[in-house]
Formats: sequence, structure tokens, C-alpha cells
Amino acid sequence: MGTETADTESTHLLPASGGRPPKVPADRFHFAYTIFFTLGLGFLLPWNAFITAVDYFTYLYPEASVDRVFAVVYMLVALFCLLLIILYSHKSDAYFRINLGLSLFVVALLVVPVMDAVYIKGRVGLYDGFDVTTAAVALSGLADALVQGGIIGSAGEMPERYMQAVVAGTAASGVLISFLRIVTKAAYSQDATGLRKSAILYFAVSIVIMAICIVFYNVAHRLPVIKYYKDLKVQAVNEEKELNGPLTGSLWRSSLLNTVGKVKWYGFGIILIYIVTLSIFPGYITEDVHSELLKDWYAVLLITGYNVFDLVGKSLTAFYLLENAKIAIWGCVARLLFFPLFYGCLHGPTFFRTEIPVMILTCLLGLTNGYLTSVLMIMAPKVVPLQHAETAGIVIVLFLIIGLAAGSVVAWFWVI
Repeated sequence: MGTETADTESTHLLPASGGRPPKVPADRFHFAYTIFFTLGLGFLLPWNAFITAVDYFTYLYPEASVDRVFAVVYMLVALFCLLLIILYSHKSDAYFRINLGLSLFVVALLVVPVMDAVYIKGRVGLYDGFDVTTAAVALSGLADALVQGGIIGSAGEMPERYMQAVVAGTAASGVLISFLRIVTKAAYSQDATGLRKSAILYFAVSIVIMAICIVFYNVAHRLPVIKYYKDLKVQAVNEEKELNGPLTGSLWRSSLLNTVGKVKWYGFGIILIYIVTLSIFPGYITEDVHSELLKDWYAVLLITGYNVFDLVGKSLTAFYLLENAKIAIWGCVARLLFFPLFYGCLHGPTFFRTEIPVMILTCLLGLTNGYLTSVLMIMAPKVVPLQHAETAGIVIVLFLIIGLAAGSVVAWFWVI
């Protein structure tokens, strides 16, 4: 969607009795869109950096289940913090939460390269270093809850194209890390020195992009188009306050439950999407399928294929947005068919166990994950009044984290 549609889109966001300024400011040079895209890319980079450097951490800490520990710690911390944010979001400011989260991301990302330089120095078995790294992962989980909840919530208060930008940015994060993974695998030897250089590169790139995110976010609130929609929200909040009184106590709880009720089916679809996706990607792809031809490049290429098509899917909603929620949710249910199809790639006919069917299925997994996620994330905040769109966005992120956690658990069992 281009800026020329912003005026039309904004009519869905206006409070019922609100007036309207004569014209919606243009998103000059698509700068607001670019900012939301960059923020979407940014808040997933720390997690991608930690999990992509798993070879480096496994080398340093051979007796630790690095990827599983990281996943459990990150998801649980993010889930707990999101619950708190939902309960108290009406008492806190999104601007403060997002800036705090971005700053915590920088601190967490600095831990690994600094510790490598001054203490670890490539030595194996220093498990106090693993404890510190796990604490940095937990800090990233906290930062993720603050930033992702705030950004998705803020995008939910604006026209659809800005939520699409955020969601596409999250996919671009995976593509960027996959590109870095290919570059480092081709350029560096897979020994201690090469793994160390690769890990430091992941974290250095992530820190630079996080700094850009901080600058962009603090510029964003000055842009006329963003100020316009913030003013609409303030107007809607004030009207509701005049009508019902301050949104506190039982009135806030009732409002929150009403918001959850309105977005629950969108949340159900999101949970289904990520149960299926995380059950297969990346565990099945990195551990269960193998190629005599491509050897250890096979998993790298499959992950890259998934990430590229996830980005394609999340970008398609900029051109065509499926506006029928029932079809989108049934599409999430239909993705359960990926289980027997991927199972067939392990135990089915000979051709089904070759590289081409696995690559096609992996790309389809990414494409459907990207498109359906984008559709549901865009639509959910639009089913509530403008003044509750931020809360709806944060609730949808909570459903997303629940889906990620559930999918990570199912991944341990379904191919056994």
C-alpha cells in the first residue's frame, strides 16, 4: 500500500464521534514505513544472533544443551513480562517501554563480545561464562517483551501498512542472519577461530542495527503522519474518559477482557501457525533431514529458503490483504497438513526423501507462515476501538509467544 491510501485507511481508526483534521499528512519518502520496518527487523535480531551463534556456544560449553536452554529462558521471560505489560500497559507509556527495551537489547548484545574479549578468549568449559550468557538471553527476553509489545501495539493504532512493515521487518531479520551465516560459513573455517569470528560478527551487526533502531524510534514521534494518528488516539481516549470515567480498576479489567474476547480467534490462528512452524523449523530441518550431496550446507540452505519465503509472504500483504478472518484462520488449520507431508520426507517414498521435495515444502512453510501471520497481525487491532488497539496488539504478541513456546515443545516429540 502506498501513502496515497493512508487517507482512506485512517477512516477505520477514527473514534465514532470524533472530528477529523482536513488531511492526513503524507508519509514523505515512506520514512515512517521504513522506521517501522527497521524496528521490526531490530527486535528479532538479538534472538537470531544468540541462536545462530549456537555452534560457537556449543564449542565453548559442550556439556550444555545450549539451544534448548536459550529457547526456554527467552520464551518464559518474554511470556511472563508480556503478561505484566498487558496488565499494566494503561499505567505505563509505550515510548518509555520501547526506549528501555532497545537499551536493554544493546546491553545484552554487548555481553558476548565483551566477555569473549576479556575473559573467555576461546577457552572451552568456562561454565560461569555460560551462566552469564544465559542471563543475557533472559535480558533479551525482557527487552523483547518491552519492544515487540510496544511496537506491535503502536503499529496497531495506525493504518494497515505500518503493521505490515513491522511484520515484514521481522522476516527481514531472519534473511539478514541467514545471509551472514552463509558469508561466515564460506569465509571462515569451522574451527574455534572461525566460530569465534562468526559469533562476534553476528553480535556486532546486531548492535549497529539496534543503535539505528534507537535513533529511528526517537525520530518517529516527530513525524507529522505519526503525530496525526497519536492525536487521534488521544482524542479517542479523552472521549471514552468523558463517557465512562477514568479507565481503572474493574473498568480496566472489563475492557481488557473485552479486548481479549474480540481478538481471541486471531490469537488462536497465530498459536496454530507457530505450533506447526516451530515444530518443524529449525529443529527438524537441522537435525532430521540430511543430504549426501549438500552435506552441512543443506540445513543452511533450507533455513535460508524458509526465511526468504517468510519475507515474501509477509511482503505480499502490502499488495493483497485477505480480509476474511474465517478463511485466514481455516488456512492456519490447513497448515497442520505440513506434519504428514514432512513426516513423509523421512519415512515416505524414495523421491519424497530427496532434496527437492524438502526444499519446496520448507519454502511453502515459510510462505504460508509469513502471509497468514501478517494477515492476522494486521487485522486483529482493527476489531477494537482505536483507544484499545495498542492493548490488542500486545495481546496478539502474547498469543504469538505462546505459539512459539508450544511449537518448541512439540518439536521435541512429533517426529519420534
